[in-house]
Amino acid sequence: MSLTRYPVAIVGVGNMGGGMARRLLAQGWPVHLFDTVAHKCVAVAGATVHESAAAAAMAARATIVCVVDAAQSLDVLFGAGALAQSVPLGHTVLLCPTIAPADVQEIARRLHPPGVFCIDAPMSGGPARAADGSMSLMVACEEAVFERHRPLLATLASRLFRISEQPGDGARTKLVNNLAAGINLVGAAEVLALAARMGLDPARTLEVIAQSSGQSWIGTDRMRRAIAGDYAPRAHMTLLAKDTRMAVQAGRDAGFEGPLGAAAQGVFAAACAGGLADLDDAALLKWLMQDR
Repeated sequence: MSLTRYPVAIVGVGNMGGGMARRLLAQGWPVHLFDTVAHKCVAVAGATVHESAAAAAMAARATIVCVVDAAQSLDVLFGAGALAQSVPLGHTVLLCPTIAPADVQEIARRLHPPGVFCIDAPMSGGPARAADGSMSLMVACEEAVFERHRPLLATLASRLFRISEQPGDGARTKLVNNLAAGINLVGAAEVLALAARMGLDPARTLEVIAQSSGQSWIGTDRMRRAIAGDYAPRAHMTLLAKDTRMAVQAGRDAGFEGPLGAAAQGVFAAACAGGLADLDDAALLKWLMQDR
């Protein structure tokens, strides 16, 4: 085994965690998995499955935490079984969920006494890009830790952004990005709902927008699915509802409140309350086209 390919644990084997596991295995990295839903791990051929997060982490040099939110991250690291207390000195934790900067800073602070390093590494790109290694990682950590794990980070993400040495700055960058994504998605859904109300063909209108000044990647990607009636969740509506809420709050904490963020947050919250929480966020078009 190459010296750069050391054992890696992944805790949380959903769409993104599963994609990263498959990417690492395809590139020759030994992978250890844990998820509370056991069949998600079994579906990843070639990985070693463990009965706890701590057991998976103890078999690895680095652990990727790929759960949903800060509460789950804290439970994995410091809850029953205490992953942070179980791993050896010098172990590294990569925090990949989109969580509040203050939570990242608190986790990094709590990992320090046991001698565990923290890489703030929120991700972007979706499951397909996680699986082929073309996703983005926004990395904030000490320079020495970054260099030690550069081969792992580069295997996971062809778009590797070195943000700073301060954990929390990766989370801040991700929230800014996701707020932009949320604003763009609300805008794309709004204009296609308007086009339909004016009697235009939404698909043809989207073709124009996708090649003109109104183009946005997330708008084109999601609205194509929405027009096809495909609402199978790749990114649940609840995720952008959560992320826009956190981004707006982070802005307020910094003394900034813009004109669009809170409006986009309100749209996602209303769509979730309107019964679309378990659908893909492309269903925003469906919700805006309803008579309410």
